[in-house]
Amino acid sequence: MNFIRSLTLRQLQIFVVASRYPSFARAAEELHLTQPAVSMQIRQLEEAIGLPLFERVARKLALTEAGERLSHHASRILGEIKDAEDTMTSLTQADSGSIAVSIVSSATYFAPKLLALYSQLYPKVDVRFSVGNRETLLRLLQDNATDLAIMGRPPPELGTTAEPLAWHPHVIVAPLSHPLCGARGFDLQELAGDTFLLREPGSGTRAVVEHTFRQHLFVPARTVTLGSNETIKQAVMAGMGVSLISLHTLALELRTGEIALLDVNGTPIERTWQLVHSRSKQLSPTCLAFRRFLLEHAEPFLESEYSRFALRPSKSAALKRDGTGAIDTGARR
Repeated sequence: MNFIRSLTLRQLQIFVVASRYPSFARAAEELHLTQPAVSMQIRQLEEAIGLPLFERVARKLALTEAGERLSHHASRILGEIKDAEDTMTSLTQADSGSIAVSIVSSATYFAPKLLALYSQLYPKVDVRFSVGNRETLLRLLQDNATDLAIMGRPPPELGTTAEPLAWHPHVIVAPLSHPLCGARGFDLQELAGDTFLLREPGSGTRAVVEHTFRQHLFVPARTVTLGSNETIKQAVMAGMGVSLISLHTLALELRTGEIALLDVNGTPIERTWQLVHSRSKQLSPTCLAFRRFLLEHAEPFLESEYSRFALRPSKSAALKRDGTGAIDTGARR
């Protein structure tokens, strides 16, 4: 039989409703159609199939064997269509769906807390985090494998859009036993004899350190490369050296007084967290809602957590530094 090509969804809808009633008149009432219209659609369906779907039993309509079997399949077909419709509808709404967010490791100290707050507002949204250094995030953006990325410096080599998310200060930390702990306003050159503990190449923090060293014509006596912020913090507290590191990785150690901030002239070094996505990516309503949430909540959250440890530059200064809105970093050919 090749009747499937002649079927219409409307015929199946009418048939499923009619199968529940003892007469076409009752079905017509529910469907807001005339009885002849219902009868005509059923007749066309029977002609397409080549089998009767209804029979009269004691003056009432009843399904034939063919009608019983078709009723089962028609209900399943209409149910699948309804599921598909619901799925497509969810993609036009901001309270469901999924988001892929990639963050640099320094952001792991605050991003999960913002996620917890977001999840309270949108419990049906599935947010998947991946963590890596700057180079890893650039690959994910280039491969269209992530929706949004939280990072420092926006990538000029890729076609991306970056929006300032929050102030991101970098500070110099030392063990509590450091001789300059508590000294006020001294130059970076005073630390030339110290060992500086650095993140790995490819890290955004490493890039900040190297830029700062070049800017101050500074060469430390010795450098040691370590693979994570946690390792660097433990090494500093153990007296291995000093480090230039994101303030946002230090909340616990500063609250418990286990590590010291050095008052070096020019610090904190002013950087900005950026919210980045591929310029060619069409963000879903769910992603757009998450983006708005981050832009509204990240800065107040970080300011409340860290303002006691480092002065924040004025908003006008931050805007002057980063621009007043989204930054198009589309690569120029």
